[in-house]
Parts: sequence; structure tokens; C-alpha cells
Amino acid sequence: MSLSTLSTTQTCPCQINPLLEIGSPLTYQECCQPYHDAFSNADMDELSAVRAENAERLMRTRYSAFVLVKPDYIVKTTLPTQQNSLDMNAIESWATETDWAGLEIVQHTPKLGKRHAQVEFKAYFNNVDGMQAHHELSAFVKMKDKANNDAHWYFLDPTVAMSVTQKQPCICGSSEKFKRCCGEYLG
Repeated sequence: MSLSTLSTTQTCPCQINPLLEIGSPLTYQECCQPYHDAFSNADMDELSAVRAENAERLMRTRYSAFVLVKPDYIVKTTLPTQQNSLDMNAIESWATETDWAGLEIVQHTPKLGKRHAQVEFKAYFNNVDGMQAHHELSAFVKMKDKANNDAHWYFLDPTVAMSVTQKQPCICGSSEKFKRCCGEYLG
């Protein structure tokens, strides 16, 4: 069965590691579904209650969103100033065309400076040459929502062209210069 036709009682896509058996993997309903549902329902009160508590959790929910072809979630969990530059159709097409095989979190560095974290991962997929891995070191930033003083994790997308200089205010809304904040992870 394809991972994209997953039922809520089956193992969550982010719990599947093709190289390592996970002792008691969580179901989609127990793992990533609450995060995905909160975004699709667009109820802001519920959304605040179901935000990823750290960068690794956000990475896992994003991987599951790719597997389950939820491009809205991918866009909404990317840094807000980068969201308009993302191609929703390209994200959906890539997610649909990929034969996902599992996820391996290589390392989670939960605190880099004041508001950043990194997750090194391998997203496995199958193609004509057999199983392959997309190996990436992703950066995340924790941004404060000025409206309700909440802080939320966002993915910093290095593929988005940014027209910001090193000395301008950072794209994440911190009071720091870009070069001393997110610029370190988008270079």
C-alpha cells in the first residue's frame, strides 16, 4: 500500500525508518494528524494549541505532510516571509510523484543561539535505481507571535531567493540584523 493512502490507525509516516525498526511506532492519529488537522481547520485558537514543540517535531510533521500530499501545511510551516515565494503546485507535484520509503532523524540540535535549531535527516524514497536518500541539514527558527505572545517553530527554506542584505533587520522579525540571525543558516 502507498504511504499516501494512509489511514489514521496506521503507523505515521514519520515513524517509518527503512533501516531501523522502531519499537512502538505511533499511529498517524497519535503523531502528526493533530498538527495537520489544526492547520487544515484554520481555527487559530486550536492552531496555537497544536504547534510543534521543537524543530524535530516540526520536521517530522513536515515529512508526513509531504508523504500525505499536504502542500498547505508545508507552506504554512515555512517562515512567513518566505511563504509567498513557494510554489504550491511544485510542492504538491513533487510530493505526489515521490515514492516515499521512510524518515531517519540523524541528529537534532535543539538550540543554536537564541532562536534557532537544526535537524539533520534522511528522507528515503524509491526510484528505478532502488531506495535512495535525500540527506539534508535543515534550519528552523522560533518566532514570537506578537498578537498573543506565543512562540512557534518555522522551517527556514534555503531555496527561497531573499532580497535582504546582511545589515537589514532579520526576516524572522527579531530585532537583530539578518547576518547575525537567520542569515547564518540561509547562506
